[in-house]
Amino acid sequence: MNAGKTMISYHEWAMNTMLDHLNELPKEVLKNEIKSSYPSIAKTLSHILAVDTMWIQILEKVDLQQALQDAMSQIPFTDEYTIEEFKMAFKNVGSKYQTFLNKNLDLTVMIDVNNPWSGPRQTTFEEILLHVSNHGTYHLGNITTMLRQQNETSLMMDYSLFWYEDTTATL
Repeated sequence: MNAGKTMISYHEWAMNTMLDHLNELPKEVLKNEIKSSYPSIAKTLSHILAVDTMWIQILEKVDLQQALQDAMSQIPFTDEYTIEEFKMAFKNVGSKYQTFLNKNLDLTVMIDVNNPWSGPRQTTFEEILLHVSNHGTYHLGNITTMLRQQNETSLMMDYSLFWYEDTTATL
């Protein structure tokens, strides 16, 4: 297995692990206002979902500007999701990544992206997959801090723990 595929599997595992954990906590934990990178756990999850959705569209050859607009237009709705709705939404976007990966495309193919904040550049499918995973991991760390600010426990989602959960996780 290659790094991009493995890291997307890790990303899906980490998101599911966090959502399962959040489902065990009091419901208000999801929407409580917190001083952090996003004002609530729900809004953080909504952001992760929007970015995951945007990048799978780009992998499917939708222009970055259009993918960004499509994904961001969903945020007012996804900000209000329950844990179960987030689980379903992440499952749906995860299945799109798996469908893309099951095509066995050359992940080193270069594509053009024009990021509104950074400008145009070329990148590979694999770099995008690595970015999606890294982006999710970063924001799961934010959620861990948000949980602690609410006196709730978090959980371990280290990549090394994933090795023991998924026997196919090798670079």
